[in-house]
Amino acid sequence: MSTLTQKKGFGAVLWDYLTTVDHKKIAKLYIMAGGFFFLLGGIEALIIRIQLAIPDNNFVSAGFFNEILTMHGTTMIFLAAMPLLLGFMNAVMPLQIGARDVAFPFVNALGFWLFFFGGVFLNLSWFMGGAPDAGWTSYASLALHSEGHGIDFYVLGLQISGIGTLIGGINFLATIITMRAPGMTYMRMPLFTWTTFVASALILFAFPPLTVGLLLMMFDRIFGTAFFVPSMGGNTIIWEHLFWIFGHPEVYILILPAFGIFSEIFATFSRKRLFGYSSMVFATVLIGFLGFMVWAHHMFTTGLGPIANSIFAVATMAIAVPTGIKIFNWLFTMWGGSMKFTTPMLYAVAFIPSFIMGGVTGVMLGSAPADYQYHDSYFVVAHFHYVIVGGVVLAVFAATHYWWPKMFGKILNETLGKVTFWLFLIGFHLTFFIQHFLGLMGMPRRVFTFLPNHGWELGNLISSIGAAFMAAGVLVLLYNVVITSIKGEKVSGDAWGDGRTLEWAISSPPPEYNFKQLPLVRGLDAFWVEKMQGKKEMTPAEPLGDIHMPNSSFLPFMISLGLFVAAFGFLHHPDGVSWSVPVMIIGGIITFGSMFLRSIIDDHGYHIHKAELMDDDDKKGVEA
Repeated sequence: MSTLTQKKGFGAVLWDYLTTVDHKKIAKLYIMAGGFFFLLGGIEALIIRIQLAIPDNNFVSAGFFNEILTMHGTTMIFLAAMPLLLGFMNAVMPLQIGARDVAFPFVNALGFWLFFFGGVFLNLSWFMGGAPDAGWTSYASLALHSEGHGIDFYVLGLQISGIGTLIGGINFLATIITMRAPGMTYMRMPLFTWTTFVASALILFAFPPLTVGLLLMMFDRIFGTAFFVPSMGGNTIIWEHLFWIFGHPEVYILILPAFGIFSEIFATFSRKRLFGYSSMVFATVLIGFLGFMVWAHHMFTTGLGPIANSIFAVATMAIAVPTGIKIFNWLFTMWGGSMKFTTPMLYAVAFIPSFIMGGVTGVMLGSAPADYQYHDSYFVVAHFHYVIVGGVVLAVFAATHYWWPKMFGKILNETLGKVTFWLFLIGFHLTFFIQHFLGLMGMPRRVFTFLPNHGWELGNLISSIGAAFMAAGVLVLLYNVVITSIKGEKVSGDAWGDGRTLEWAISSPPPEYNFKQLPLVRGLDAFWVEKMQGKKEMTPAEPLGDIHMPNSSFLPFMISLGLFVAAFGFLHHPDGVSWSVPVMIIGGIITFGSMFLRSIIDDHGYHIHKAELMDDDDKKGVEA
């Protein structure tokens, strides 16, 4: 029998997850780690809103506020939103294309552990002399003059974490290109798989510029070079270019999978094929392409000149077109559909007006002359959060409710889900809608307090009350997860009864091998096509046979741990700390020793034999 069918103690389960290369378990690791960092970033956001609830507040000091502000943005973007989406990509995409695993299971595990150790390293800065304090963009003119080691934690932590994300993106590209089931052409792939594909391509091209920028800043901070030091011939604006060449595609790395999640939900709960599938695919690709042509709209006020500003303003306006195509297609999908307002569907419907507001303010900011007025005001904070929270976070919550039964075999409580939805949605709009007006009234962002009698008091108080509503919604979701895990009823493979894509064609949760026989895909919405012909499961594309699976490995954990250890040595190197060089060497030995072990271990994997896969129907067929 497979090891998964046997009950295990806590130690065995822990070892199982530390060594797993199964994409479904790695998905759970991503969601647990991303969820933890999401709560951490949320606590930091609450501290920000408590500090700004009233004028002249001294809840935290100015220096600590800068650290909280920097860590909130960095944590939410790099350590919460990205890994939560990567978790759902891991859990769902291989199932949607009819694959048994990802192309490189070992690399998949390595990607997770690199992200995790990078995130832990960054957050250890709180306990080791202070967190980074130059904003989540860490502009060089501020970062190079920041005292203490906070920025060094930022630079080293994000480099480790970023390598993990980069190799994860490459793995997803290889999986989608090479491992689709027979009949699964590109134009039959579900929208979530398409958005995973395009987002992974963006990761491949966007993360290297960030890595280069972080490396140059590391050399400036730790080894005394002058890439970003104007007095020594460097240029601080180069950091902005490198950061935003990554930073703007990053927005689409986050929002495209969110679009894919909502596309699946609209089709499922409208009980209707997604309207304009081909145009949705081309719009997704076009958004990915245009995402690399707009980075300097973050830099309109740096003095690039009217020609550069005009070019980037026009490109920014252009990206609204494919996004508009998607909005109309979602509306037309619902039009005439037999709609079912489950918790995921509520999130999907609420997403449309929320995200449109973020898009409209984005077009306003994309106008270079107007941006001179909006820039560095709370208007930008409101816009950014309407895109990220109104798009990405709503999508993460929707996906959590939608795919939870597929991942864990139990459906989250719908009543509690709707309580979470209304608390979070009301809190979200209370928090950020008013911030547009605070910005237009002149309130600058990143200020730790404000004086009375500017007309900002009521707006800030409303914003802080809204944050409390959002926090309450998240607490209800956590309670829902716990109570469902203890008491929830088990569900069938097609948990919602209206599944259209391949993940709903197998049991919930899926077996370790996903499909005992690879399915034959005969059209878009492959499982729905079979159901319309009166079949309860997919037509197999191959006879029943042995399945080869990869072995678990502790080496991804060790390779990542080695980089984590070495980073502490780099951190203190210029201080002349006696142990810094030995720590760097020990970390390097752990990492490269583990890589060497990987190269000599003969990892043939193991076989699940045909007899173990046979159910009663299969045995009857053999006997006949």
